[in-house]
Amino acid sequence: MSPATLADWLERLEQRAPASRIALGLERVERVWRALAVDLAVPVISVAGTNGKGSVVAMLEAMLRAGGYCPFAYTSPHLLQFNERMRIGGRPAEDADIVAALDAVEAARGEIALTYFEQTTLAALWLAAEQAADAVLLEVGLGGRLDAVNVVDADVAVITSIGIDHAEYLGSTRSAIGREKAGIARPGRPVIVGESDPPEGLRTALQECGARVLWPGADLSWRETAGGLEVQCHEQRLELPRPALAGRWQLGNAACAAAALLQLEDILPVSEAAMAEGLLRVRLPGRLERVQDDPEVILDVAHNPAAARMLAGFLGLPGGRSTAVFSALAGKDVAGIGRELDACFDRWLIAPLAGDRGQPAGKIVDQLAHSPVSGSRETVESVAAALERALADSGPGDRVVVFGSFLTVAEARIALTPKAH
Repeated sequence: MSPATLADWLERLEQRAPASRIALGLERVERVWRALAVDLAVPVISVAGTNGKGSVVAMLEAMLRAGGYCPFAYTSPHLLQFNERMRIGGRPAEDADIVAALDAVEAARGEIALTYFEQTTLAALWLAAEQAADAVLLEVGLGGRLDAVNVVDADVAVITSIGIDHAEYLGSTRSAIGREKAGIARPGRPVIVGESDPPEGLRTALQECGARVLWPGADLSWRETAGGLEVQCHEQRLELPRPALAGRWQLGNAACAAAALLQLEDILPVSEAAMAEGLLRVRLPGRLERVQDDPEVILDVAHNPAAARMLAGFLGLPGGRSTAVFSALAGKDVAGIGRELDACFDRWLIAPLAGDRGQPAGKIVDQLAHSPVSGSRETVESVAAALERALADSGPGDRVVVFGSFLTVAEARIALTPKAH
């Protein structure tokens, strides 16, 4: 008997195969996908990358909505509610619709075992077809080639950036990771590459695939202007505003999103004005999200050295007291994150994270000691408690930054809910 509520369904999936379990490979997913017999008869854009893919999906979603379309967006993980992963026209899917989708996948899978991510991804694809969306936007979960999202042949692929993360699954070099992410490309179809320094593995894999690649610098370029952002995609030039998302790297993400839509202009036309409106309206919680002033409080999901480097570039040297509220999942390069952000903080408050991928605060402190991190390091029993302590010790002109994982930011958002609204 299928669970009656979404909460019951998610509990069953957790018991069957925890959300933290990763089993890359498409053979099982493809069999269930064929059994579902879903027809996504609308344009599909898939987005992969070490960092930036969530931002690109959010920008695509906002641009399409500004153009009068109703897109379906699938992203992961979520911050507070599972429904955030599946959005129709910018709104999280209803519990009942997700339950119906999970029921459909359960009926189709038979005796085929699926992980939590595989079953929920197939449910999202089923729901996208049922909702009759105008376009489907898919964020790759991990890598690309063997990720469950890649069961769909994307009309346009976007590869945002290549950094070292999930090395145990994707490889320990940018070249190896680039080859994995290139797996979302399809022969003859456009691929937008946002990575300014594409590794050899990415270049080779895309050439071997026969995809129509738009390389940065050669086919796609962007630059900041006094008025915002200028994007050049082949012969087309766009004058766009700066995205509402903070961080200079969002200019490149905006250029990739705009270029992806230009590849579909014959079947899904979006005007330059709609693109501009979308960039001004785009929102994405947990990405350089400023939720309080004096002391300033910033939430960011940076969880690898590349993202930490970008966060450091945004923060710069502190003017007043600067406190890091930090926690990370097991397997993350905590020392690398610490090295990138050492100059930004004079104090680190370290909290544990729950779950089978969490780790004790003391272990995180030990890893930061190898960075080395020069600021003081203290363990606190929870993210909420660390944030409370940081705020109590901070005043006007000071700064508190919460980062390290989606779970870290989620705990902080819950603690700050009255202040954030």
